[in-house]
Amino acid sequence: MMHIEQKTMDSLLHHLREHHTSICRHWFEEIRPIDVNDGVLRLVIDEQVRLKYLQRCCVEQFTDSAQAVTGKLVSVRFIDEQEAKSSDSNTRDQSNREWAHTGFNQSGFDEDMLLSPDYTFDSFVVGPDNRLAHAAAMAVAKKPAKAYNPFFIYGGVGLGKTHLLQAICQEAMRNHPSMKIYYTSCNGFMNQFLDAVQAGQMSSFRHRFRTYDLLVIDDIHDLSKRGPSQEEFFHTFNILYQGGRQIVLSSDAPPNEIPELEERLISRFNCGLVANIERPCYETRVAIIKSKAQLKGIQLPDDVTSYIAAKIDTNIREMEGAITKLQGLSLVNDSPINLSLAKKAIGQRIVSQGVTQMSIQGIIETITTYYDLKLADLLSKRRNKSIALPRQIGMYLARKHTRFSLEEIGG
Repeated sequence: MMHIEQKTMDSLLHHLREHHTSICRHWFEEIRPIDVNDGVLRLVIDEQVRLKYLQRCCVEQFTDSAQAVTGKLVSVRFIDEQEAKSSDSNTRDQSNREWAHTGFNQSGFDEDMLLSPDYTFDSFVVGPDNRLAHAAAMAVAKKPAKAYNPFFIYGGVGLGKTHLLQAICQEAMRNHPSMKIYYTSCNGFMNQFLDAVQAGQMSSFRHRFRTYDLLVIDDIHDLSKRGPSQEEFFHTFNILYQGGRQIVLSSDAPPNEIPELEERLISRFNCGLVANIERPCYETRVAIIKSKAQLKGIQLPDDVTSYIAAKIDTNIREMEGAITKLQGLSLVNDSPINLSLAKKAIGQRIVSQGVTQMSIQGIIETITTYYDLKLADLLSKRRNKSIALPRQIGMYLARKHTRFSLEEIGG
């Protein structure tokens, strides 16, 4: 067994920033080295969400940097404080590469749940476009099932819905350590449902999903046109709600505009608080860009921040992509981040996207806004002129500006 000095860890983090920029986070400074035993470098982080992130996303990169810094063929293993204090590190058979659902640990953390450590309330930028959703999310995390139940957030792609949902989970974990919490996408719920049906394990599936204290499901609009899944979720919703458990959902549209969603589900989704998140205004975009850059440990001059905010007004993911592109150009060219480099990075993104990258979702949003239509009406089978004409225009634009066939667009 060999002790690792802090200066070695500092060198490892420096190598990570130079060669694996995309995974680096400011809180990596809190990772503590323990020792090298049998060729395994043990690193400690005492926070479950961050630990899971490191185990799932960062093992290869940390191993590469550890080998480069030490000059030895070592591997990396991330552990928590409890295991670090154990006198026998071999009492647990825990692999960073092999994982299976084992239920809850002592703190109520579901081992089957992956949350991003980036998505916390501290890192969420509040503006006039999301203030209600943020305030309600904070209230739900503080007092689950006491404030707004169910809590339903809707808005366009990349506007912060997932961020708020995961922030609720992480804050609730801190406020209520023993609470059974689970976050998943709607597709994740449906896949587990289908697996349970095929395996004949519906009793186990239902017991699991109907005993959570806080159930958070992202992109619930994916239930559209899924009859059996809607039926199962309806009963799950009822049991949780009647049992005083908190339910949080997100969608790209309000409940009554989700196509082919059963009326009984629409009614239940609407019985709590429904909050909208809209595109951020310029001032909010500036604050978001600064926050995202700080999270990655990047120093952006004010004129660069202002330039990105002025050029990208679509969604937060586009802003993050621009920051990553700018950081990459800076490293490749070995040049500082300045306005000239930002214009090059943003210009390349705009040219590479072009009109051919227009999305089906963007076309639908434009059509429904221009003609003042509900999404459900546009996607319905009704043929009256007030709906048929906008639908035909949408199909024409989708066929011209995307790579989808008419059959795919019509489906």
